[in-house]
Amino acid sequence: MTRILMHGCNGRMGRMIEEIVSKDETCEIVAGIDIVDSRKTDFPYFKDIKDCNIEADVVIDFASSKAVDALLDYCMEKSLPLVLCTTGLSDEQLARVKAHSEKVAVLRSANMSLGVNLLLKALKQIAGTLAPAGFDIEIVEKHHNQKLDAPSGTAIALADSINDALNNEYEYVYDRHERRMKRPEKEIGISAVRGGSIVGEHDVIFAGTDEVITITHTAYSRAIFAKGAVEAAKFLSGKPAGLYDMSQVIG
Repeated sequence: MTRILMHGCNGRMGRMIEEIVSKDETCEIVAGIDIVDSRKTDFPYFKDIKDCNIEADVVIDFASSKAVDALLDYCMEKSLPLVLCTTGLSDEQLARVKAHSEKVAVLRSANMSLGVNLLLKALKQIAGTLAPAGFDIEIVEKHHNQKLDAPSGTAIALADSINDALNNEYEYVYDRHERRMKRPEKEIGISAVRGGSIVGEHDVIFAGTDEVITITHTAYSRAIFAKGAVEAAKFLSGKPAGLYDMSQVIG
């Protein structure tokens, strides 16, 4: 049984993870952390992580970047593996994550969806075949109108996966409205759409002469990210120190 400490237990993702874990006989949430004291739970939770004295095997974090520093300190003190799902970390925080991973297991991914991470692996092979054949590469991502950052971290991760297979020779282009030139061969265009309640949609387009291949991943619910986080927690529990990602979870 994997004992999970849920960091950000009263947020939307924390509640979703609680629901998924309640149906999983191989893991349980033994405690939660959240500054918002808004509901009753089947497990104890604390407003300050420093006050948590419940033994756990792994932490799942879906909170705020402001809380990451204290979380890292806690995991270091307790030697607790950490599934870090919070986005928008500063360069300094990312450096701390890397440093902490030398002493405790940390799993961090731009997207916790199992499907997206399988796509990241597949794109390396696809790009390695199509780009040399003259196919242009474009990525279009769509999200709800409340999302603050653009392009999405997932879109960048998709581009990075492609570029890695192409010796990192491609330039990312986010805006062409002031350009008056033909499309360079070695660029990846990344476009962002914001509207309505779109959970998340990513199209990777390989456009060649007289044929186009479009690979689409659509998230219909945030539950896919919660499911991925739970699988990551079960994978990470008991692992030695190191920086892990979802590609290792899906095998």
